[in-house]
Amino acid sequence: MQRIHINQFFPGKPLGQIINGVRCESLEELTFDDESIDLHVTQDVMEHMFTPSKAFAEIARTLKPGGAHVFTVPLVNKNRPSELRATFGKNGEAIFTKPPQYHGNPVSEEGSLVTVDWGYDICKHIFDACGLFTHIVRMDNLYLGIRADLIEVLMTIKPAESGDGSIQ
Repeated sequence: MQRIHINQFFPGKPLGQIINGVRCESLEELTFDDESIDLHVTQDVMEHMFTPSKAFAEIARTLKPGGAHVFTVPLVNKNRPSELRATFGKNGEAIFTKPPQYHGNPVSEEGSLVTVDWGYDICKHIFDACGLFTHIVRMDNLYLGIRADLIEVLMTIKPAESGDGSIQ
């Protein structure tokens, strides 16, 4: 039986709790068992993580062999490396390295703080965090009506072992 979990982080709520039919989860400390998820799909959230390396490691931990993380994230630094915009201070406060920027958030009127301006080096960040390779897919096809900025889709796949013990 396939189970689909719709997740959202609700500050101050226990992780794993169901709130109005939505499961409270933090990508930085998922409550799912090791190798229990076939597919993670995230949309424009990785730029809001204070410790994205923990999030990528947690996603990798919970993926089954052969599983994937398909996601979008604004790759705003096309020709530059990724840059931190904010980090956590000793007391949990945000320390800004660039002027604060917020994106819309369905559970917060103040929005979600952007902590990283990602570049194409995101694939190396993911590999360093969890040892998995990530592919960037960018479709630009005016015939199909697809042309825009920030249109990349990324996919990280956890290798599967075949019956003979080789990695697929």
